[in-house]
Amino acid sequence: MLDRILITNDDGIEAPGLAVLEQIANELAREVWVVAPEHDQSGVSHAVSLHHPIRISERGVRRFGITGTPGDCAVMGICHLMADAPPQLLLSGVNRGANLGLETVFSGTVGGAMTGMLLGIPSIALSQSWSDRANVRWKTTAMLGPEIVRRLLALGWGAQTCLNVNFPDLPAEEVGPLTLTRQGPGLIQGMQVETRTDPRFLTYHWISFRRGPRDQGPESDVDAMRDGRIAVTPLRYDRTDEEAYAALAKVLPRRVAVA
Repeated sequence: MLDRILITNDDGIEAPGLAVLEQIANELAREVWVVAPEHDQSGVSHAVSLHHPIRISERGVRRFGITGTPGDCAVMGICHLMADAPPQLLLSGVNRGANLGLETVFSGTVGGAMTGMLLGIPSIALSQSWSDRANVRWKTTAMLGPEIVRRLLALGWGAQTCLNVNFPDLPAEEVGPLTLTRQGPGLIQGMQVETRTDPRFLTYHWISFRRGPRDQGPESDVDAMRDGRIAVTPLRYDRTDEEAYAALAKVLPRRVAVA
């Protein structure tokens, strides 16, 4: 059993998924620290607040609301609130909805885990997919989550990597095995802007993703979820495109290290 776990999310400190994550963490550690955004921070990716102050509200024993992003929460937890005794694990989630493919780039849930990894803490993002937003299968994550995290901790992973875990929209007894996957392109086909008029006849806009079917490639996270499996994808900050690098290296000079 771990001594302490830090948990955060992007749906906000009152989100039902955070309550599920707290249940999971309580089965894994003697101390669970909750440091989560005061309000929904979905879509903020790895953002940290460099140009305005962060305020903390104490919500209970080892429970804090933060006026910032999931990245801010990870920093405040690890570097401030728990500085004298850092967590041995950071868990981010449980997100309402899957974080697959390119959506991991935008995800605040993944961003919280990536920030934890940046600060030297093993980190896992957890998300629960749904087909009916009003009836998310939180029980699936609550029942399967503790053993999944224990198994991943036993296996271990690199210090420059965080893990992205997605649970399928199925009852726990119907869920397939934990399956190693790659980040595919996902279902994002583009973005769109919807323009509306408010009661004062002023214009405002909603930005949203345009989604649709795409070829996912081998071993993709999307295909594993379609098969009813729990998908685990190792993620890192290095986004160098090796294929493009090799092509550009034929015409552009490279900085070669001198021995």
